[in-house]
Amino acid sequence: MQQIEHRYGDGIADPFRSVRCRGGRQRDSDAVRRTPRARLPVASRGAMRPAMATGELRFERQHLLGIEGLEAGEIEYLLDLADGFVELNRQSEKKLQLLRGRTLVNLFFEPSTRTQTSFELAGKRLGADVVNMAVARSSVVKGETLIDTAMTLNAMHPDLLVVRHHESGAVALLARHVRCAVVNAGDGAHEHPTQALLDALTIRRRKGRIAGLTVAICGDILHSRVARSNILLLRTMGARVRVVAPPTLLPAAVESLGVEAVTDMRRGLEDADIVMMLRLQSERMQGSLVPSVREYFHFFGLTHDKLRAARPDAMIMHPGPMNRGVEIDGPVADDINRSAILDQVEMGVAVRMAVLDALTRRLRANR
Repeated sequence: MQQIEHRYGDGIADPFRSVRCRGGRQRDSDAVRRTPRARLPVASRGAMRPAMATGELRFERQHLLGIEGLEAGEIEYLLDLADGFVELNRQSEKKLQLLRGRTLVNLFFEPSTRTQTSFELAGKRLGADVVNMAVARSSVVKGETLIDTAMTLNAMHPDLLVVRHHESGAVALLARHVRCAVVNAGDGAHEHPTQALLDALTIRRRKGRIAGLTVAICGDILHSRVARSNILLLRTMGARVRVVAPPTLLPAAVESLGVEAVTDMRRGLEDADIVMMLRLQSERMQGSLVPSVREYFHFFGLTHDKLRAARPDAMIMHPGPMNRGVEIDGPVADDINRSAILDQVEMGVAVRMAVLDALTRRLRANR
C-alpha cells in the first residue's frame, strides 16, 4: 500500500483514493446483472460441479485485476460459488471437467508457494492444462519487456493467465495486451484480490456474516496489497475496519479508505471480531521503519495477553507466510479454538476455482 508512482500508468488508481459510493458500496452497473440470488447447493458427485440456478447474479468481467470496482453482489456471487467448491474439495473425487481443453498459465515474477500452488490445484481440479512458467529462466531476465512477453503469450493462445509481479500496475498492463482472461495474483503494493476473497469466505463460514463485524488489520499496512484489497472488500460488504500499526507503517491517507487508524495495539484490538495479522515486508522497505524486530514484537506482536482486548470469540487470521515471534506468537497461531489460518489455506483453493470458473463461463458458452 505504499504510495508510489505507477510505472505502468493507465487505469491504475491511486492506492489511497476512496472508491466508496453512498452507502459504502462500489458501483459498476454494467458489470453485474441484478436478479434474485439463490444459494448454491453443495456439489454432488453426480453433478460434479456447483449448480448455477437460473436468475442468479452473473460475474461478467473479463479479468479479475482487483477488488476495487467490484459490487457487493459480484463478491457474494464468487463467495457462493466458492462455497460449493469447498465441499467438492473435501470429497475423495475432486476432479471436474469444466475447463477441459483450456490452458491456464501461471506467470509469477515474485517467489510464491501458497498462491501459485493454490492456483495450480484450482486449475487442475477444474480440468485445465496448467503451465507454470519459470520466470527466473525465461526471456524476461534476458531483457524482454512485459509487452513482448504479452505478445509471446498471445501467440500460444492460453485461455487464462495468472500473474504476480513486483510492480503495481504490471498485471493491468498485461491484461491490456493479451486476449485471454487475466487474474491478478498480487502486483506490488497495489492489490491481491483472491486473498481478500478467500479471507472473506473464511470469515463468512466461521461467523455466518461479514456485515457488522469489526475487523482489526494489524502490522505492515504501508506495504501490504493484502491490507488494501481486504479493506476494499470488507468495507463494501459492510464491515467496520480498523488498521493497527506503528506510525511508520501506516500510509498517510489510509483513512480515506473509510478505516480507523490506531497506533496502540491493545486499543486497536478492543471489541474486534476478527484479528488479521500481517508480516513485516522487509523486502519492500526502504530504510529501517522499526527500531528492531524484538521491539516490534513487544509492542505489535499478537500474544494471548494482547488478544484479551478483543472479543472472547475473536478469530485470528494471517495470509502467510508467518514470522513467528515477529508479528504473531507461536501459541496464538496454533490456537485451535481461535486460529483460522489453515482454514484460509483451504478456502484459497476453492476461491481460485470459483474465479477461474466465473471468468471462463462466457468462453464455455461460446463453444
